Amino acid sequence: MVDPYQMSTGGDPMFQFVPIFIGIIFVIVIGSILISVFKGVGEWQKNEQSPRLSVPAVVTSKRMDVTKRSNMHHHNDTHHHHSSSTHTKYFVTFEFESGDRSEFHVAGKEYGLLSEDDNGVLSFQGTRYLGFERKKVSISGGEEYQDEYK
Repeated sequence: MVDPYQMSTGGDPMFQFVPIFIGIIFVIVIGSILISVFKGVGEWQKNEQSPRLSVPAVVTSKRMDVTKRSNMHHHNDTHHHHSSSTHTKYFVTFEFESGDRSEFHVAGKEYGLLSEDDNGVLSFQGTRYLGFERKKVSISGGEEYQDEYK
C-alpha cells in the first residue's frame, strides 16, 4: 500500500525552487543592510578621527537630490487611498585655493543661505560639513567676515 503522506523524490520542481529562491533573496537583502551599516559606521569613525579644518574656499555649485515615494492603500474594493512623500538632500561644492573641490551634504537652511561664488572660510571634518563663514567686501575694499552658517 502507498502512503499518501510520504514525499516523493520527484515532485513538482516549483516546490524545490521557491524555498531556494526565497532564501537567496533573504540573504541578499540582509547582506545589503549589513553592508550599508558597516559603511556608515566606517565613515563616521573616519570623520571622528579626522582633524577639524577651516580653510578659505569658494562655493562653486549647489545641487539637490529629490526622491519621491508613492503608496497606494486599498481599504476595500471601492475606496483607494494614495499618498506620496518627497525627501530632499542638499549638496554644496566648495573649491579650495589649491583648485581641489569637495562636495558636502548640508541642511536645507544652509543650502538656502549659500550662493554660488560666495567666498569665505569652510569648516569641515572629514566628509562632515561644519559651517561656512562668508567673507564680504567692504566699501573701502578691505575684507571682513560676515555671518557664520552652522
